[in-house]
Amino acid sequence: MTTINTLFIGNSFTARNNVPGLIAAMAEGRGHRFTHRLVSRGGASLAMHWNKGEALKAIQTKEYNFIVLQEQSTLPVKNGARFHENVRLFDGAIRAAGAQMVLYMTWARKHVPETQKALTDGYTAIGKELGAIVVPAGAAWQKFLAKHDAPGLHDKDGSHPTLAGSYLAACVFFAVLFRESPLSAAAPDGISAADAKLLQKAAEAVV
Repeated sequence: MTTINTLFIGNSFTARNNVPGLIAAMAEGRGHRFTHRLVSRGGASLAMHWNKGEALKAIQTKEYNFIVLQEQSTLPVKNGARFHENVRLFDGAIRAAGAQMVLYMTWARKHVPETQKALTDGYTAIGKELGAIVVPAGAAWQKFLAKHDAPGLHDKDGSHPTLAGSYLAACVFFAVLFRESPLSAAAPDGISAADAKLLQKAAEAVV
């Protein structure tokens, strides 16, 4: 049994469909324990979280193994340098707390799939620079969307995740943090067994 306590810092891309809770259910199904806290504000960037101070106070409790950072979804595309600056803000505090930084690579908007490259490259580069773990959820979305039309991953706004989209991200998190295959992991009500298998396979292929 592995026990992991994780702090998530982000916005609706993490909060929608309760991604931390989806990971926890998968972990519990495998006999692990995944406890979590989410510091979230709608549309927030990492700089906004840093300036507000709540995220830093949570880090400084030294309660967490992993600190997950999720940037505002279009900033890495529009201003990669600013995105990297925002991540660096947190680096010293996370190290001082004895935790491991985790970067939640998000996905391209539905109407601009070509922007995934900037997201993938941006998260990969800053992850390498700081020795952070990168959870390539966006890359898994890209791989899945190249092969499958259903289940849909984008919600009606073309930005936020459906339950299937959030579950795919959770599968990638589970595979990375627990170093286990997500195949046959627990899936929430609302996702069929067939769809769950497709999403699990996409996550495994990327991780």
